[in-house]
Amino acid sequence: MLDPRTIRTAFGRFATGVTVVTCAKDDGLPHGATVNAFTAVSLEPALCQVTLTRQSKACGYLEDAPFAVNVLSSAQLDTAWHFAGRPQSPEPEWAEGPTAPVLVGNAATISCRPWRTYDGGDHLIVIGEVADLQVGDEEPLVFFSGRFRELAAPATGIHWAGSMDCPELGWFDASTTFTPLHAHKHRAAS
Repeated sequence: MLDPRTIRTAFGRFATGVTVVTCAKDDGLPHGATVNAFTAVSLEPALCQVTLTRQSKACGYLEDAPFAVNVLSSAQLDTAWHFAGRPQSPEPEWAEGPTAPVLVGNAATISCRPWRTYDGGDHLIVIGEVADLQVGDEEPLVFFSGRFRELAAPATGIHWAGSMDCPELGWFDASTTFTPLHAHKHRAAS
C-alpha cells in the first residue's frame, strides 16, 4: 500500500496553475473553492475539468449547476488563501459572470455549463462545457511542491512553435483521430 504522504509529495512535483471554482449557492450567494486540479479536456466541444475533494462544500453546490474557473493571477495570492479556508480582509471582489459569479483580477476566467460529473475516489471530477472565456494580460499564480509561486523569466527565447508538438505546426492537429492499438486490461494487484 502506498503511503498517502508519499503520493501527495509525488503529485506535488507537478507544477500547476491555481484556480478558484465559483458557483452560486442555493440561496443565490456566491461561493468559491481554491482548486489546483484543473485541466483542459477538449477543444470541440470546448470542455474543461476540475477535481474537488468530496469534503468541499462546493461539491454540493456544483450538482448540475453552472460554474466558473477563475485562473488566478500572481497578484491574487490572498484570494487563493481566502478560498482555501483562510479568510482574508478585504474579501476578494465578485462580479456577475455569464454562467456563475466570477472574481475580479483573474489571469483568465472560464465560464461553464455543467457537462458531466464522475466518481474520482475521494474526489469528484466535474466537467464543464465552456460557455465564455475572458483572458487578461496578468501572469498566473503557480503552485509547486506545496507552495504558491510566480513564473520565472522564460528559460529560452524559443516559442512552443519551435517544438514538433506545437498544436498549430506539429505532427498532429486537433482533428487527428487515433485508433487504439489494443484495449487496456485491468491488472489485479500483486
